[in-house]
Amino acid sequence: MDAVPEFFPADLAAVEQHLARLRACTQCPAMHRPAVVGRATSGRILLVGQAPGDKEPKLQRPFAWTAGKTLFKWFETTLGWDEDTVRDRVYFAAVCRCFPGKRPRGGDRVPAPDEIERCAGWLRAEFALLRPQLVLPVGKLAIQQFIEVPALVDVIGRVHRLNYGGHAADFLPLPHPSGASTWHRTEPGLGLLETALALLAAHPAVRAEAK
Repeated sequence: MDAVPEFFPADLAAVEQHLARLRACTQCPAMHRPAVVGRATSGRILLVGQAPGDKEPKLQRPFAWTAGKTLFKWFETTLGWDEDTVRDRVYFAAVCRCFPGKRPRGGDRVPAPDEIERCAGWLRAEFALLRPQLVLPVGKLAIQQFIEVPALVDVIGRVHRLNYGGHAADFLPLPHPSGASTWHRTEPGLGLLETALALLAAHPAVRAEAK
């Protein structure tokens, strides 16, 4: 894998100011506020989730429930990083930062295209502020904001060099760690996940964070 460009850590005070503005966002009336944000980090690694579930607004941290347990297990098994270390070293973003609410027939509502586009402004600002070297889109909704996704098998298990908002970075898609999904627990998804996690462990941005 080629070396990534030189990294200049983001000003953490500027990141905190960005997060404060994000918490106060009221652009999407149908969303359940407040926005769920992670910790301020230097920004070398940026993870993009889909949208918070109903537990995350109360606990005020991304991936705070069942899917998060699986996600952090992937990091711990692969990198030896516990949850607290991951939250300190990885900036958590999302396609939408507020809980969309429930569908009338059950399950979480998928964010509407206009909600996704409004929240994308925050993501573009984060790319400009953090200039990440490695981006981890988690789940199909997140992945398809950057990459065309005919099927998950076509994009997971590979590093994609992409430009987003004028900033080039390596994109390493991961499946969503939802307990309701069997994709990452059965073949070919299981093998592709293992390949993706091996690529994660080998990436220069991860190795730099581990020093």
